[in-house]
Amino acid sequence: MSAIAGIYYSNGMNVEIEEYGQLMQGLQRYHADAVHTWHDRSVFLGCHAQWITPESRNEVLPYYDALNKLAITADVILDNRDDLFHRLQVDPSRRSGMTDSELLLLAYRKWGQDAPNYLIGDYAFIIWDEERQLLFGARDLFGNRTLYYHQSWHRLAFCTTIMPLLSLPGVKKELNEMWLASFMAIPVMVESGDIESTVYKGICQIPPAHSFTAAAGKLTLSKYGSIIPAQPLRLKSNEEYEEAFRAVFQEAVQSGLRTDRQVGVFLSGGLDSGSVASFAARTLQSQGKKLNSYSYVPVNQFVDWTNRHVVADESPYIKATAQYAGNINDHYMDCPDRSPLSVVDDWLDLLEMPYKFFENSFWIKGINEQAERDGVGMLLTGARGNQTISWGSAVQYYAVLLKKLRWVQFYREVQSFSRGMGIGRSRLLSLICKQAMPFMPQASLLRGEPDVPRMIHPEFARKTNVMELLQEQDAELSGFLRSNPVEARVSQLQSLVIANLRGTKGTKLSLQHRLWERDVTCDPRVVRFCLSVPLEQYVQQGVDRSLIRRATKGYLPDMVRLNQRIRGIQGADWVHRILPAWPAIVDELQQLRRDDSVNEMIDVNRIEAALADIGEVPTPDSAFSPQIRFLMRSLILYRFLKQF
Repeated sequence: MSAIAGIYYSNGMNVEIEEYGQLMQGLQRYHADAVHTWHDRSVFLGCHAQWITPESRNEVLPYYDALNKLAITADVILDNRDDLFHRLQVDPSRRSGMTDSELLLLAYRKWGQDAPNYLIGDYAFIIWDEERQLLFGARDLFGNRTLYYHQSWHRLAFCTTIMPLLSLPGVKKELNEMWLASFMAIPVMVESGDIESTVYKGICQIPPAHSFTAAAGKLTLSKYGSIIPAQPLRLKSNEEYEEAFRAVFQEAVQSGLRTDRQVGVFLSGGLDSGSVASFAARTLQSQGKKLNSYSYVPVNQFVDWTNRHVVADESPYIKATAQYAGNINDHYMDCPDRSPLSVVDDWLDLLEMPYKFFENSFWIKGINEQAERDGVGMLLTGARGNQTISWGSAVQYYAVLLKKLRWVQFYREVQSFSRGMGIGRSRLLSLICKQAMPFMPQASLLRGEPDVPRMIHPEFARKTNVMELLQEQDAELSGFLRSNPVEARVSQLQSLVIANLRGTKGTKLSLQHRLWERDVTCDPRVVRFCLSVPLEQYVQQGVDRSLIRRATKGYLPDMVRLNQRIRGIQGADWVHRILPAWPAIVDELQQLRRDDSVNEMIDVNRIEAALADIGEVPTPDSAFSPQIRFLMRSLILYRFLKQF
């Protein structure tokens, strides 16, 4: 794991030591196990390395291959090493100690600019090809590692983070008003429909699943790869599908364990993280290591306001998984002195941009800090399991059966699901028919009033023409709302906008806390497998998420594995946590309303209306209130804007 940097002058001008010195100095905020640079006249490469894997301890980056005249710097962990060894015919005696960057360079030598199509893992890298006089690099398929750049005149500069680029001569720290307008106009978590821009004018990013070439003063971006499987999977029985699932999932989990440090996992009470933890704990036991699990629980004083089908404290389910799987050191973290408000400045500093995911921000930060203290190198998650391993909504599946007029199967399934879930058939049929309506308009984030009010001032929206621009991006932004569940699932997994959001948070948390977050439920091998499985494997005999429930028999306790009625909800106590600071929050929002430097961009009238709607003090059960979420997002944005 590394923070990397590079400078290239296409006109042959020398990169000066003061220039690249400033770039590398900007990375000193992060711990480094080694810092190296490589410089050859018009090209500079740097690496601020953190050792995570056993092989990385022998890695010297940047590395120059004098024989082939190639230089590389890389932030990389490759998961398909064995496959690459075979394809590249690497001698067995060289394999165990070969670093990921060496293997990546071999891939470039064989496949050139097609190399990213053969790589599985998390990476961002830059290669200087002296013979061809070009820079080549790429960002991984799901954008799990970031790579920003600034281009001006004949200079092209790259870096894993943004601030070092802003320290370069001739680069001004200026707001990108169009990005900011998109951020305020989009009501969901994503920041912008533009996958290349950032909040800073002149600072761009290599999008996920893209490679780039820079030669003769021109930067060219190219999309590569696909998550779509080559063909559907057709097996003979449920048991064969379950066995195939376990095999591909075990391979992904095994990849996530490649560290000579401790291994951790985010563990909730559900199927996704529970499956990750159970498979990982078994594998680590054979290696003589224990798995550290980290779970958020509400503070003691919190009174659970959620309904009978939702639980804020998942610890009974978490403990059941930890005890059943075994070989787990389980940690339960209530972060008693923290709230979404208390960590705002820390997150703004870390992310280098405003953010919207404040509800869980305090415990995510707390868990990363504890994992760092425990010496964790890999921190596993099941963050995208809902779209991959545990996908399978019964209502959506039954709507498909209804549309296909498969009456007998439809009747049997609805009967079983109604009995199992305790839902009346008339109510269930109403939900299914609504889902199956053929003439329903395509849902959109941009049409009508959103759940959370838009922060953008109407005049600023008109000035930037942002709504018209977002309409052009609506298919990308609203794809996960499609009425066809299969199309919605694929759209969400393919979304580079969502990938950017996750990659930004994951990369910068990892550098700050010296650990690598790995979402094994979003391993490309797992994703392609899950998309290849027939729809009927995911809902069977009145049981939703059927494939993972069947495949994890013997891995998860039945209390978790067969639980269809209760779901956990994380961060339900966030409003409870901010109540002591509510007067200060109101004061800051009133300051925002009076601040002429920002109230032409932020809709202060909505802030006034939201405060009036909430009243003197919010109640803990307003955690999902659109008004209070709008106010918190506005406060976070205001703090960011005050930096300019």
